[in-house]
Parts: sequence; structure tokens; C-alpha cells
Amino acid sequence: MDSIFRTTGQVSASDDADAALSTLLTGAVETARSAVAEHSGAETVGDYLGVAVEDAVSATHRFVAQLPGYRGWQWAVVVAGYPGAEHVTVSEVVLVPGPTALLAPEWVPWEQRVRPGDLGPGDLLAAPSDDPRLVPGYCASGDPELDEVAGEIGLGRRQVLSRWGREMAAERWHEGDFGPDSTMARSTKRLCRTCGFFVPLAGSLGRMFGVCANEMSADGRVVDFRYGCGAHSDTPAPAGTGSPRYEPYDDGVLDVADNPVPEAELASEAEPAADAEPVITEPPEAEPVPEAEPPVAGTDGPEPPSAD
Repeated sequence: MDSIFRTTGQVSASDDADAALSTLLTGAVETARSAVAEHSGAETVGDYLGVAVEDAVSATHRFVAQLPGYRGWQWAVVVAGYPGAEHVTVSEVVLVPGPTALLAPEWVPWEQRVRPGDLGPGDLLAAPSDDPRLVPGYCASGDPELDEVAGEIGLGRRQVLSRWGREMAAERWHEGDFGPDSTMARSTKRLCRTCGFFVPLAGSLGRMFGVCANEMSADGRVVDFRYGCGAHSDTPAPAGTGSPRYEPYDDGVLDVADNPVPEAELASEAEPAADAEPVITEPPEAEPVPEAEPPVAGTDGPEPPSAD
């Protein structure tokens, strides 16, 4: 029983020592700041960013680096200690990039820097000596008949495309812009393998690929035999003249339209103002009727009756 109590007491003391060391490491903020100031100057140390525990005896404190040209970088100060220590030891002071630091692009080996489409007129690009895409071809034997047959089947070259090279090319063409999964191919049901403009390739690649000879489509491009477009040779012509049908329009006839009056103006005309004087409407005066003049003697008017 005594041994159990002694063991328990030792474990408790060890835990207390570890907790005290952890507190000592994480609380050494000013010690870490002083180390950076001594290394690079107090003006280069910015705000405190926090601490990260590396292991049981070390921790890393980070500060904003205020250095010209190092925006987003941080000072990292590693401090270390041991159980029962009264102070920490500064292990290293380094400048590290933060999440928003401006960094140089990842270094690319020279032989990998040339990308598809970089080759221009006059440029020279030699194939690697161990290029897996190429294998030795047929060498001339001096026999005219044999060499002629070899030339017809494409063996009259020092190097020919290997099987791996053909598979890589087939995969690249199949998954490219002229493959069966492209947007153009999915928009039609007519395939290149049934098109009159499709020219199959020679050799094993001709089972899947050909060249388009339609200048209105993928002219001169290698296309998958399951590729398709709207310019297929079997595409039916539209009915009629080919132009859309619209109602005839006579531009010599003018369309007269009333100018709409805003509702606000109509309301203002219908409702008189509150301070306006009432308008009295009087009936119009009748025009005087001229009286008839008496007839004058000696005129052609009717004579008065005689006294007889």
C-alpha cells in the first residue's frame, strides 16, 4: 500500500512539473520579443500572433515582421526548457512566410519548363535521349524491294512511335477538345465515324481517330471517331430558302400612337385647387334681330289698298 502511495505521489509531482514547464514556455512572450529585437532591431518586431507548442520541452512564438519587402512574413522564435527550469532558452530566431506572404513561384527543372504551345518559328526542341515515346525504327538494308515495302508501312525512319507513346497520344486526344466528352460532341447525335468528312488515320490509331476535312468544323484536327458536331455530312438542309420566316413589314406605313398622359397630370386637371375662385358660367346673350324697314314709295314693293 505504501508503494502505491509513493508512486501516485511521484506521478502527481511529474504532472505538476510538466504543467509548470508548459506555462513557462507559453508565457515567454517578452523573452521571444527581446530575442528578435536583439537579432534585427526593435523596429522590425510587430504585433504578437500567438504561440504553438512543438513538444513537451519547446514552443514557438510568432510576431509580425515589419521589414521592407517582406509583407506577410513572420518572426518565429523557438524557446526551450526542462522540468524545474526557472527560465527558458532561446533556441533560434527565423523569418518564415505567413499565409499572405508573397513568395517566388515553385522552382521547375529546366527540362520541364517548356510547355505545349511554347514552340515558335525557328525554335529547336530535341527529344530526350531516353524518351519513352520513341523506339528505334527500321534501318535500310540495301534491298530495294524490302526497303520500299518498309517505307510504305512507315518503317523507313530512325525512330518510330512506341506503344507507350501511342497510348499517351490516344489518351490525350480522347480527353481533349475533340473527344467524345467535349461540349460540342454532347450537343449532337451524329458521330464522326459516319461523316463523309472524316479521314481515318493509318495504323492502330486509325481504329479510334481520324482527321476532320470540313473547313467549317474541326478542319485539320485529329478527332475521336465518337466526336460529333452540327456540320456532319448527313445534317439535313432546312426547308424553304433557309432564312427565318417573319411577317412582312412595310416601312412606308406610319404607325400613329397616342402620347400617354401621366396619371399625375390627369389627377391635377380633374381636382381644382383649394384656394381657386369659383367660376360662374353665364348663358350666352341672344343676338338682336333687326326690325323690318317700311317700304318706300316708288319702289317695287306692294301698293297699299285704295280708298274706294
